[in-house]
This record gives sequence, structure tokens and C-alpha cells, in this order.
Amino acid sequence: MPFTKTALAATTLLAVALVPAQAVASPTALAAPDISLSNVQSHLSTLQSIATANGGNRAHGRAGYKASVDHLKSRLDAAGYTTAVQQFTSNGAVGYNLTADWPGGDVNNTIMLGGHLDSVTAGPGINDNGSGSAGLLEVALTAARTNFAPTKHVRFAWWGAEELGLVGSTYYVNNLPSAERSRIKAYLNFDMIGSPNPGYFVYSASGQPSGSLALQQLLQSAFSGVVATELTSVGGRSDHAAFARSGIPVGGLFTGAEVAKTSAQAQKWGGTAGVAFDRCYHRSCDTTANINATALDRNADAIAFALWGLAA
Repeated sequence: MPFTKTALAATTLLAVALVPAQAVASPTALAAPDISLSNVQSHLSTLQSIATANGGNRAHGRAGYKASVDHLKSRLDAAGYTTAVQQFTSNGAVGYNLTADWPGGDVNNTIMLGGHLDSVTAGPGINDNGSGSAGLLEVALTAARTNFAPTKHVRFAWWGAEELGLVGSTYYVNNLPSAERSRIKAYLNFDMIGSPNPGYFVYSASGQPSGSLALQQLLQSAFSGVVATELTSVGGRSDHAAFARSGIPVGGLFTGAEVAKTSAQAQKWGGTAGVAFDRCYHRSCDTTANINATALDRNADAIAFALWGLAA
């Protein structure tokens, strides 16, 4: 995530509600598979290796970012996705968005899931946002392995130049023909899902387009019986913002950045009060050692829960 995160507002976990059929199917309609933590960790190790081999980062305009795009594209192509790489220019350098469409489903009812793939120049960006990128990749590969046959069309996305101000996702949305934009019924964003001193935050629907409350409640229900969640008002700090500005319902998950965990949160979630959720936020120490495996596992499963609930 770029810049400073907004304050994190507490709430109790809400039960999932019935929502309009055109937006969200019942999350119990088809059980989501368990997402392999070891596979997600393997993807993170690959992103770390790419950064290490390319000057220590995966930032926009750097070789490490393009290598990250190429690696994900090759995995998704081999799994049967239809991939596309969209180019844009920012700060005098070429950037790239990667999208991957799963065959089938009603294209007039498209569900998108995404997160940014770039890091800052200071480090490899393994939590921010290798974690979301790797979780999305493994969910996509799991869908392919299980012959997922959704009724809605599914598109995954990995955005470039988020750390420069949401450049890639904004470019994507702004360049969609209006007819294509109207086909997107929901966008879910996953930015930092493995923070080492984690919280469990769900994007608040407050102030977001109509339909976002259903997504908030769906994501909250993914953690029901597992861990309590809190709502967070991410505002315009991540890649859901461009979709929200276009009136598309949005939601997302987040495990915290540079804000310190409170005593009440530490009592609820464990970890250390008075210490940032991610002490290595935007620093060189954001490596594979900067990941909480339990948070990564829970959030990867929540991504799958949301996808199966929305699209199946």
C-alpha cells in the first residue's frame, strides 16, 4: 500500500446477510477448497528470489517487477487462463498490469479479484504486496486444479505502480469501455494479508458504492468461527479506489501496516501491543521473514471463500 494508512476503526463481526442475486450468490452454495499455505509460501519465495536477483526490489520500472509479471503470467497460462498484459507509462518508465480470465461464466456478470504486484524501491515487498499477489495466484491455480465452473465470469488482476499512487489500476479502469465496465459487478482487493504482527481487517462499506455492504459481510463471514475481525476505512489508499469511483461495489482484506496494534487488539488477536502491524512496511526488511503464516493462511482461505461465494 502507498502512503500512510488511515486509522483502523473497530467493529464486531457481523453475520453474513442475504444479498441481491445479481451481485452475490449464497456463500454456502458451494464450499471453497482449502488453499495450501505451503504453495502460497512457495510463491512468496519465488518473488523474493526475483527481487534478490534484480537489485533487491520489484518496483515499477525495475527489472524485478517485469520478471514478477512474467513469472505469474507463465503459471497462469499453463493453468488454462487467458492472460493479458496491459502497458502504461508512469514516471518515465513502462509499467504493466496483468489480468487472467478463467474460461466460462457469464461475462455480463464479471467478478474481479486483485492486488498490486509492485514493491517500493527500498525492498522486495514480500508482505506489501507479495502476500496478496501470492494468495491470489494460489487461489487462481486452485480454481484451475479443481475445474472450477462458476456461473459468473472470473477475472484476476495484478496491478503495477500502486506504490506510485494507484497508477496501474486507475489506468485499467479509466481505459475500460463503458460497456465493459458495466459488466464488472464486484471488485475485491487484497493488499498486505500476511503482516507479522497481524490484525484481521475487512474493508468497510461505509461511503462505498451500493452493493459494497454485501461484499463486506461476505468477507466477514469468511472468518466466522475462526477469528474476530474489525472494519477498516482504507479510503483511496489501495487499488479498489478506481473501481469505487466508477460505481463498482468493492471490498477487501488487510492485516495492517505501520499503525501500532492496540492493547485491545493484542488481547483479541495475540501479537504485541504498541508495535506496528508491519514494522518492515516499505523497508528493506520486508522479506519472506516478514510474514505471519497463520494470517497468510487464514486470508488466502478467505479469498477462496469469497470467490466461491460470489461466482459459484
